[in-house]
Formats: sequence, structure tokens, C-alpha cells
Amino acid sequence: MSLYDEGHTIAGWTGVGIATIGSGVAGWGVCAASPPLIGAGLAVVAVSALVTWFLHLTGWGKPPGVRPRGEWGMGTRDTEARAGHPGCVGCRLAGRGRRPLAVTPAAPAPIRAESVPLSPVE
Repeated sequence: MSLYDEGHTIAGWTGVGIATIGSGVAGWGVCAASPPLIGAGLAVVAVSALVTWFLHLTGWGKPPGVRPRGEWGMGTRDTEARAGHPGCVGCRLAGRGRRPLAVTPAAPAPIRAESVPLSPVE
């Protein structure tokens, strides 16, 4: 049994369901030789990606990697999704998961007078 439990989420299954419908509509458009149906089906597939991404960001997806067995349930919501998951492309695209660097202002290095030439060297 895998330790990763990838895709067993509300976000994953909702996205797959919507993409399946979009693929069916696009396939129907191919069989009917109808460019508008093909375009509509592809648009539904694109919407499925956006819906899956939105659900992941609201906590109905899971971060990549190993999770405790208690968090494997389909209805388990990820409470730390707002901060972003490290290494998650979807969170990075949303601007999450980037921790600001703690920059402490350092004292400027003193400029020594003998190191700055005042006239050209001949």
C-alpha cells in the first residue's frame, strides 16, 4: 500500500469529474465534426483545472508527500492550505508558500580613505 494517498481528495475527484464531462463533449464534437462542440469541450476541461486549483487552495486538496494515516480520509480538510504547501506548484502560482526572507539591516562597510584614489594613477 502506498504511503502517499495522492488524489484522494474532494478537489481531485471534482476536477476529474468535470474534465471527464469536458472530454466527452470534445469527443462528441470530433465525431460530429463540430468545431463549436470541440471548443466547448476543451473550455470545460480548462474550467476543471481552475476548479481543482481553487478547491486545493481552499483546503480540499492535500499537499504533496507523505501524510499521517489519520489524514487520508476523503473529507479531511487541510487546515494549513492558506499558508501554502512547500514544493507545491499550485500554491506557488497563487503566491502562497513563499516565506519572506528575514533581512536584518547590516551596518555598511566603512570606506577607507586610502582605498579610494582621488587622482588617476600614472
